[in-house]
Amino acid sequence: MKIALDAAGGDFGLRPNIEGAIQAASELGVGIILVGEAQAVRSELASRGIPSTDERFEIVDAPEHVGMDEDPVAACREKPRASIMVAHELVATRRADAVVSCGNSGAVMVAALWHLKRLPGVLRPAILAPIPTARGVTVLLDAGANTECKPWHLLQFAMMGTLYAKHVLKIQRPTVGLLSNGEEESKGNDLVHETIPLLKYSGLDFKGPIEGRDLPAGTTDVVVTDGFTGNVVLKCYEGVAGVLLAEMRAEIEKSPISRLGGLLIRGAARNLKRRMSYDEYGGAPLLGVGGTTIICHGKSNAKAVFNAHRVARELVAAKTNEHIKTSLEEMKANLELAKVGQ
Repeated sequence: MKIALDAAGGDFGLRPNIEGAIQAASELGVGIILVGEAQAVRSELASRGIPSTDERFEIVDAPEHVGMDEDPVAACREKPRASIMVAHELVATRRADAVVSCGNSGAVMVAALWHLKRLPGVLRPAILAPIPTARGVTVLLDAGANTECKPWHLLQFAMMGTLYAKHVLKIQRPTVGLLSNGEEESKGNDLVHETIPLLKYSGLDFKGPIEGRDLPAGTTDVVVTDGFTGNVVLKCYEGVAGVLLAEMRAEIEKSPISRLGGLLIRGAARNLKRRMSYDEYGGAPLLGVGGTTIICHGKSNAKAVFNAHRVARELVAAKTNEHIKTSLEEMKANLELAKVGQ
């Protein structure tokens, strides 16, 4: 398996990308295609004692780069040899099996749609974000790809999230919740009201509308919402986690006794920090396109880049896209039967 890494992507440039790629090549047994300015990539490898002839790595020159603050559509159109565009082209031409990028997430979306297109029958691709919960991990989608959604979009998000939970997270029968402002079906906006009947007849294990507080509790394995709401929830989740950990640290440092207590709970605190860190989850898969794309946090470190390669490998190995294509047909049949029954 070969993974194309947008080596120039992210806030910190080459360093964490190359370090994460080296770890992935060593521990995951995957080949890495490093896409970026070739000479800079070679220099970064050489500084770590790795010659450019190392067969674990292939370097593909991409002299252009899409900045984090650039308009995604305009930048991809004007920079066809940008690293994120070239990386997706490698998957489209089957030189690579997946793409990993910490770069401009909008540009990742544009490049994926440009080169990989949508899977047959998929109306909108969705970003899937793994969320740590009291019960383990819940997957949230859409986490930012589509700010405006229709009921059929949310139905497909639920199906794709269920397949990810089943085949990648190994949950035998994933449960699905629809994010709303109350558990009662009478609450919610028009999008919620119109999506509920579709989910009921989809064949998925739909548990009904859920509230925001149900997400950290892990009430369901999959949570669906529009991309605007999903992205707000995700960023709020990250912010709250960071504040809680910082406040805990500040309280521990207030007195000698509390510092002693901190020593006693050091292991538990370390485990909690690890569970709440996006570094552990690597990145968010973009589901619904004709290839495997992992979108990482712009501030990803080497550990996050390594874990993004792990997620990419798992998605490819699980044949997630094949399952999505098959399930779309089955879901359509279920809904047609439901219409006949009505």
